Amino acid sequence: MATERITFPGHSGAELSARLDLPEGPHLATALFAHCFTCGKDVVAARRIAARLAAMGIATMRFDFTGLGHSKGDFAETGFLSNVADLTSAARYLKNRGMAPELIIGHSLGGAAVLKAAGQIDSARAVVTIGAPFDPGHVTQNFAGALERIEADGVAEVDLGGRPIRIGRDFVHEVAAEELSEPIANLKRALLVLHAPRDQIVGIANAAEIFKAAKHPKSFVTLDDADHLITRPADADYAAEVIAAWSARYLNLKQPKAPEGAPEGIVRVTEADPDGFLQHVNDGPLHHALADEPEAYGGTNRGMTPYGFLAAGLGACTSMTIRMYARRKKWPLTHVRVDVSHNKVHAEDCADCEKGGKIDLFRREITLEGDLDPDQRARLLEIADKCPVHRTLEHAARVETVLAG
Repeated sequence: MATERITFPGHSGAELSARLDLPEGPHLATALFAHCFTCGKDVVAARRIAARLAAMGIATMRFDFTGLGHSKGDFAETGFLSNVADLTSAARYLKNRGMAPELIIGHSLGGAAVLKAAGQIDSARAVVTIGAPFDPGHVTQNFAGALERIEADGVAEVDLGGRPIRIGRDFVHEVAAEELSEPIANLKRALLVLHAPRDQIVGIANAAEIFKAAKHPKSFVTLDDADHLITRPADADYAAEVIAAWSARYLNLKQPKAPEGAPEGIVRVTEADPDGFLQHVNDGPLHHALADEPEAYGGTNRGMTPYGFLAAGLGACTSMTIRMYARRKKWPLTHVRVDVSHNKVHAEDCADCEKGGKIDLFRREITLEGDLDPDQRARLLEIADKCPVHRTLEHAARVETVLAG
């Protein structure tokens, strides 16, 4: 995944800092991500969701709102509506680049902002909220005893998670006055609501109110025991997987044309975590899996190992080959199961192997269900060896490697 660092003018003209995560393959769609209240574009949830969407061909821009992160401007002079205006400015920037956003995602107060902004972004076809408040004024509960000082002085410093943030009077007034029922009811876009039932910052009742106010098509998925900021990588990855699968339906992603000589398309493998071994495995834009190593070998055990994928290919091909033969013969085969294990064995029976070397042994245990006679079972066992992947593994294969670019 390539990441482009960019700036664009926000609602006040101040330069806003952004990252545009780009697909390594075909660009199929564009998403715009709005971060949680005072967080920033580089929090775990934003990074992981953007990376997953980019892996499936959806370029994703995440940016810092005015006065936050690396963006210019004074946050104390901003309000909820200026956040909405920053969102529309970001969408305008993408449109001018020929990448008008079809998917808009907002986390926490950023979720409330995308609900308000979506109607102003013509290209938007789908909206996602993560832990969003139905009442934006809910955020002022985090200001403790500072509300009186903000009202009296026009601005005051508030401690948010150990970080001092200057909050202005306009911000408090705007979030308190904002009503999202009408914008949600008139969204006219597909809506996905993601929320953790144990969210201690924005309660799950907010998700219920958003869902109730929205018209179809709408979906609601819980994030189980995730915290409000989606700080655990596994929770962020789960949210990303749900968004990726859901959005594909509404963005009408098209399978790119396969290159000549690759009729089944390209399988692209990209790093999901450069500090570990986790990999995104994409077969075109619609099929995704994770590859990893066990924890004992430095991985996080969140996907099959490379040899696991190899065994899966053998098992799937074997089952399909048996099914096709039985179907053609009209034999009463009701179910097939193939258990595949992989091991290294001493190469005593391999004349071409180096002395003392080992060869790979894939062992298949095939279960055939149905009213089959012994001859039919024996024949189907023979047919298993006709599986193309089996033949590939047993015969020498050739791998060509070139350096891209």
